[in-house]
Amino acid sequence: MKPYREALALPGLRSLLLVAVLARIPLTAVGVTLTFYVVQDLGRGYGAAGLAGGAITVGAAIGGPLLGRLVDQGGLRPVLVLTTVAEAIFWFTAPLLPYPVLVPAALLAGLLALPIFSVIRQSIAALVPPEQRRPAYALDSMSVELSFMIGPALATVGVTMISARLTLYLVGAGIVAAGAVLWLLNPPVRSASEAATGPQPRIARRQWLTSRMVAVFAVSAAATLVLGGTDVAVIAVLRENGDTAFTGVVLSVWAVASLVGGFAYGAIHRSFSPVALLGLLSLCTIPVGLGGSHWWLLCLALIPAGMLCAPTIAATSDAVSRLAPASVRGEAMGLHGSAVTVGIAVGAPLAGAVIDASAPLWGFAVTGAIGALVALVVLPIELHHRRTHT
Repeated sequence: MKPYREALALPGLRSLLLVAVLARIPLTAVGVTLTFYVVQDLGRGYGAAGLAGGAITVGAAIGGPLLGRLVDQGGLRPVLVLTTVAEAIFWFTAPLLPYPVLVPAALLAGLLALPIFSVIRQSIAALVPPEQRRPAYALDSMSVELSFMIGPALATVGVTMISARLTLYLVGAGIVAAGAVLWLLNPPVRSASEAATGPQPRIARRQWLTSRMVAVFAVSAAATLVLGGTDVAVIAVLRENGDTAFTGVVLSVWAVASLVGGFAYGAIHRSFSPVALLGLLSLCTIPVGLGGSHWWLLCLALIPAGMLCAPTIAATSDAVSRLAPASVRGEAMGLHGSAVTVGIAVGAPLAGAVIDASAPLWGFAVTGAIGALVALVVLPIELHHRRTHT
């Protein structure tokens, strides 16, 4: 517990993490709410709903690094004003738009989406000295897990109890409120010592976008590809066995295992390579489908992989914060966020296609194998770095 006590004693970190949990909840509710709205209120199919959600995802993947660059150059508050106003316009007009207009509007909204995930991680790097960032980023990963446990569940309750249209308004209001609270908090994006040196000259991208940084982005994308594929494969396995009623239980066990793993990762006194964590996560995911004959076996099979989810994402965030110079940290964290987003966006449909062509257990096996392959590809870069720094 000592690493956590020391990290949380740092000025500003406790309030930042609290805001992070609350601000991310409406963002994690977007996918479920938009899907229900397109299917139920607009009378379209799930493919059309996926296209609308995918438009936001693509926009966010493109816009993340651009917004991060703006934060580096002009500070946080102007970017928060721009994105909060853009979010307000989209979410309060989206329920009024016909579907052909909704999709391009969603793409534009994604480009100007509130950059909460990357800003929180950038602020942690500013508030926390490098030697204490592991527990800080572990707490951040656990807060993301909590948000994903709460947000979609609240959205489902809202759609069921009220309506998809009204829930869409509520989600939009939550995102706008999150932008306003973050503006008021105004967390630093550079440490006191970095800010004291004044404006720094822009560093050329080729100087900081090294092979090791690219490897970290690849690990980030591969990790969330495995997670996105696991999400779909769990649902497919339970549906095939007639255990759909236990979906919430199984996904909750997986999430709790991630929280436990994240907590343990932050409490230890040594760092682990993101590449090693990705390799373990992937290898533990490959055989999960073998426990699909019973829902409780699936729960047990998910625990080892689940315990590696939060640590892997935390390790990639920590690595980016160390590799990126302060003057370009916003853009670097934006690219990290894009990698995470792309991984999730690819993993779910990839697993779905594999499952449609074969059987649910192959959804785990194929996405896990891809993650393991990425770990093997970037391993030489990690080994070269360790040789040159010992």
